[in-house]
Amino acid sequence: MSNPPTLRLKTLIVATLKLDGVRPEDIPDDEPLIGSPRFGLDSIDALELVLALEKEFGVKIGSSEESRRALGSVNALSAYLRAHVSGF
Repeated sequence: MSNPPTLRLKTLIVATLKLDGVRPEDIPDDEPLIGSPRFGLDSIDALELVLALEKEFGVKIGSSEESRRALGSVNALSAYLRAHVSGF
């Protein structure tokens, strides 16, 4: 079972990317978010997710390299937000 911040992230991912038939708990914490054959997320999805994260958490993900690292997996994204968002 995911912790509340991780579940919040997964819920945001499912809602933002309109992942039909995917429940937040279906997303493994360590599976790659982009390029995963299971979810089929691409660079447009990454951009949408970055914009949603900026709106939801007030965090700016600057470069494409920073974005690739942050969006590596739910675990990576959670670690990024813990490092950049007070109280996450």
